[in-house]
Amino acid sequence: METPNAYKDYNALPHILVVDDDDGIRELVTRYLNEHDFFAVHVANAQEAKEALKLATFDALVVDVMMPGQNGVDFTQEFRADNDVPVLLLTAMSETEDRISGLTAGADDYLSKPFDPRELVLRLQAILRRKPVQKESKLKIGQWVYDPSEMFLTNANDSNDVMKLTDVEANLLNALSASIGKVMSREKLSELCDLDPDKRTIDVQVTRLRRKIEEDSNMPRYLQTVRGKGYLLKAEIL
Repeated sequence: METPNAYKDYNALPHILVVDDDDGIRELVTRYLNEHDFFAVHVANAQEAKEALKLATFDALVVDVMMPGQNGVDFTQEFRADNDVPVLLLTAMSETEDRISGLTAGADDYLSKPFDPRELVLRLQAILRRKPVQKESKLKIGQWVYDPSEMFLTNANDSNDVMKLTDVEANLLNALSASIGKVMSREKLSELCDLDPDKRTIDVQVTRLRRKIEEDSNMPRYLQTVRGKGYLLKAEIL
């Protein structure tokens, strides 16, 4: 998965995953999106897209239909089964039945090749505006309730029992809360929390957070390590 080399605060930008087997189109689209207030990365096929989705969270996907291996329509249908992230399909086919098959598979929009990159930007902006705006929800993590707008944990059984979080712990919990039940890589957590990318740094902060949210930090139930991949938060949305 290739990422842009940018100096802007890309955490504040919509994150887009571009999936296309054509090197030229893939790089053109990614570069253009990065120049127009998106943070885009690209992969060459559906399998690479699945790996990327395990490592990071995206706001929308731009997926080519005609790819070797699993095609874009089948990938979208599989992806849509358990994910509501918007998908825009790119294709050289313009027949009505082809468009219908893509939309039936769960795509949010459809753009035929060749296309003007400016139209792609406008369509992505429109898709993202249609996403329902969800207010920040409180989370129940074991015996603790966490409000993302605050920097402390409250005991679910005793509102007077409050545990203060450090800035780093709160940032870490906020980052993990964005993808409850899904693995987030150490690299992604480092980026979101503005921490040193060194593996040891994240591990130390996770250990400190576990001491506050786990009954037994040596046998974590809620903030779990997924060997070789990263960390996963188990929590109930209130």
